[in-house]
Amino acid sequence: MSPIVNFVDMRKSFGDVEILKGVTFSVERGEVVAIIGQSGSGKSTALRCIDRLETIQGGELWVCGHALHEDKVDLKALRRDVGIVFQSYNLFPHLTAEENVALAPRLVAGKSHSEAGEIAATMLSKVGLADKRASYPEQLSGGQQQRVAIARSLAMQPKLMLFDEVTSALDPKLTGEVLRVMEQLASDGMTMILVTHEMKFARNVADQVVYMRDGRIHEMGGPEILVSPKTPELADFVAHEQ
Repeated sequence: MSPIVNFVDMRKSFGDVEILKGVTFSVERGEVVAIIGQSGSGKSTALRCIDRLETIQGGELWVCGHALHEDKVDLKALRRDVGIVFQSYNLFPHLTAEENVALAPRLVAGKSHSEAGEIAATMLSKVGLADKRASYPEQLSGGQQQRVAIARSLAMQPKLMLFDEVTSALDPKLTGEVLRVMEQLASDGMTMILVTHEMKFARNVADQVVYMRDGRIHEMGGPEILVSPKTPELADFVAHEQ
């Protein structure tokens, strides 16, 4: 089977500034890939390209069979296949947790109110929030809001989940709540790509770790590279992220 995501010499610029300078790597179905690196290394930009939130200027990018380097891309089909969760939860404040999760199945997938409600209930249960279905975002902690955001993406039954620094705004206790949900998703076989500073999570859960530096992949391998880095740059990065 072909990889679910395949970067081939991918390049991305903002104006005259090249952010991604020939990125090549692939992700197999069922893999968990952690992308790490300093701020400005290009890791979040690479992730955003996977959902076509950013277009690329060179190379190829294949995601769930979609050729994102081509001019015409069926974005609706792509975003049925790919779920993305950001640092900010982006929940609708006037909707309950259940209504937030049920919205996309109703509006995008054409589910009835009752079908969408059942999907939402299932997904909220999956992230440990079955008892918060009727709660509004302002009544939830940051960790709970982030778990609702994850449930909302899962409701569309994506083939691939992307996580962009989803715990960076949370305190350690709430971070643990969210990481446990992500760890369960990984054990269930969900293909996941995450930009993260959580080195322990990357060591314990990731199948592949990608260390980016200055818009390039500087070092890549299994989670053991976080214990025994081959380059002084990764060794220094890991030492400061502990």
